[in-house]
Amino acid sequence: MLGRFTKGSAAASRVEPAAPLPIVEPVTPETPVAVGSEKDQREDLLAVKVELHRHLIDRFNLAVLETASKEQILDEIRPVVRDFVRGRSLPLNARELDQLTSDTADEMLGLGPIEPLLKDDSIADILINTHKRVFIERRGQLEETPIRFRDEAHLLRIINKIVSAIGRRVDESYPMVDARLEDGSRVNVAVRPISVDGPLVSIRKFSRNPYSLERLVAFNSIRQPMIELLKIAVQSRKSILVSGGTGSGKTTLLNALSSYISHKERLITIEDAAELQLQQPHVGRLETRPPNVEGRGEVRQRELVKNALRMRPDRIIVGEVRGEEAFDMLQAMNTGHEGSMTTIHANTPRDAISRLEQMVGMAGMPMSQESIRAQIAAAIDIIVQTQRLSDGGRRVISISEITGMEGSVIQLQEIYQFVRRDVSPEGKIIGDFRATGVRPRFAAEAATLGFQFSKDAFNPQMAL
Repeated sequence: MLGRFTKGSAAASRVEPAAPLPIVEPVTPETPVAVGSEKDQREDLLAVKVELHRHLIDRFNLAVLETASKEQILDEIRPVVRDFVRGRSLPLNARELDQLTSDTADEMLGLGPIEPLLKDDSIADILINTHKRVFIERRGQLEETPIRFRDEAHLLRIINKIVSAIGRRVDESYPMVDARLEDGSRVNVAVRPISVDGPLVSIRKFSRNPYSLERLVAFNSIRQPMIELLKIAVQSRKSILVSGGTGSGKTTLLNALSSYISHKERLITIEDAAELQLQQPHVGRLETRPPNVEGRGEVRQRELVKNALRMRPDRIIVGEVRGEEAFDMLQAMNTGHEGSMTTIHANTPRDAISRLEQMVGMAGMPMSQESIRAQIAAAIDIIVQTQRLSDGGRRVISISEITGMEGSVIQLQEIYQFVRRDVSPEGKIIGDFRATGVRPRFAAEAATLGFQFSKDAFNPQMAL
């Protein structure tokens, strides 16, 4: 059976020499696990899996292997894994050897060399620069990995496995595609001819357990009084716009905010690639669709927003507003769907308003600039600004409230802000979260609903 999956050349099955680990013991059921920190053991195991996978993709015929069942793959790779472990004198007992073999089979049935990276919760982004190089972002910093694909055809097989799972395609006719993994992680792919050197893949991972606002405090992204404000804003059905740059944590924050929505409400989500992880029981998820081979069948976000209004939603959550659907989103917020939420790419709250204004103009409606601004001021209550700092940390750097119009200008008042003070020798940003002393205008309305802010929540003299 081995001949069915292995390549013909002897050179392909040759094991590259590697320095053995310091602990050398026979593989038996009683062999103890190597002593060391949990982090070190996890990183050592990841390194072993990466090297083992590199050995296997050199040895086996991947195109044929992908048609096999897990049992067949286990039968084929078990002796190879055993020889690999013995050849490197790895300190694994029989149970750990079986687990390594099973994990390796899962990876070969899944997304190949990057499967161990997808299972590592400390990794935020996986960036594949052609089949030769793979980078990751861990704790805000980019680092290169030893992972590689056998060739461009191997990488393209993995890409097609990802995009075909959600009914999309990528080829010379459609060289760009947005997709998602089963766990909601966001995937962007660019292939030839627009990608000159070969396929480029960007995977934005999402935690298996969605972040709560309280958990974000542990990452120094936000402070407790700011959480209190956002929680009451959500429960008071205030419409929230989360603004920020790429990779600043907008979707993570939107997921966290949604946890405060009542489980009695019906939510409709609208996204280009479904990635929101809402915890409510009554959620309807809508996703855009690209055109087919004949150029037909495209479904844009604007059509989905219009359709969502006919689905009896209590709130509409748009993963990211980026075009003419902004007009319909504002109409929904102004006509009985208060408490809706969305994200937008912008560097400041004022820029977010300007971008929203431009997007409404894209809808082609005969509206004056002043009437567009009046629609925005009436629809949006809170703007939360996020930012990815130079040290890799994500912060909520501003929470502002829209208070209405003064002439033709939308009025904003900042309630909380992050103030940078210094940079440590290690490059870490040093700063403080501060209250501006302004009390939100919706506080009185929230009080009538039974939501009270703590006494010093907006005291600028109190440390957050």
